[in-house]
Amino acid sequence: MSPLAAGSPAPEFSLGRHDGDPFTRSDLEGKTTVLVFYPFAFSPVCTDQLSIYNGALDQFAQRGATLYGVSCDSVWAQAAFKEKLGVDIEQLSDFEPKGAACRAFGVYHPGGFPQRALVVVRPDATVAWSYQADSPGDLPGVELVFEGLDAV
Repeated sequence: MSPLAAGSPAPEFSLGRHDGDPFTRSDLEGKTTVLVFYPFAFSPVCTDQLSIYNGALDQFAQRGATLYGVSCDSVWAQAAFKEKLGVDIEQLSDFEPKGAACRAFGVYHPGGFPQRALVVVRPDATVAWSYQADSPGDLPGVELVFEGLDAV
């Protein structure tokens, strides 16, 4: 499975927020969004990745981008993960039906979790750029995200 290619329209999807409200395709419209798909809350590489990205939030904001973390963990696990890390990146849950949004974006791993992937979505809800790590253990650095934002 490969992530959606540049120029593809963002699919219809629904992800869970910690407050119970859904995050859907319409939430992508009107802003530049980076969806950060990661395998598991509290895993070492995911912890490092979100911590590094959180340290660059001002730089992302200067580029007009909002980041969201996406995993198949429950909203409660993600809330605990976010709190434990002390990050400001909102976490979105693809828990039920498990992996439906990840499948729609082409980043679902056959092992039952998201691939480590990045999808930059333009304000018109089309994909500007996407990346999938060769292995879930690979950490895509912040410069790679900036490269993706340059495609907007």
